[in-house]
Amino acid sequence: MNWVSPTARLALACACGLLCVGGGTAIESAAAAKPVTHTVVIEGLKYEPETLTVKRGETVVWVNKDPFPHTVTVKGAFDSHDIAAGKSWKFTPRKTGEYAYICTLHPNMRGTLKVE
Repeated sequence: MNWVSPTARLALACACGLLCVGGGTAIESAAAAKPVTHTVVIEGLKYEPETLTVKRGETVVWVNKDPFPHTVTVKGAFDSHDIAAGKSWKFTPRKTGEYAYICTLHPNMRGTLKVE
């Protein structure tokens, strides 16, 4: 016994197709909205990479692989304070711009964070 009309079947098939497409788009959007994290390694009295470009709202992590502390400092913008050996510090920029940073303990160490 077939009690569902062909028109109803077609409408149901279209609705299911729209749900699947819509669901896929939502999943893709959620994946695209996943937080992005960039890493700068501090080693050999250098920041690597020395220049990093990120988007506003993305996170940057500085990882200290040297056997002594360092800082990541831009006067008036951000300051990690001492990052101990083997430790890290995270920063999420909220404003666009170019930030030239230094290690206050080793002023010859310089890096640049470009935020788009």
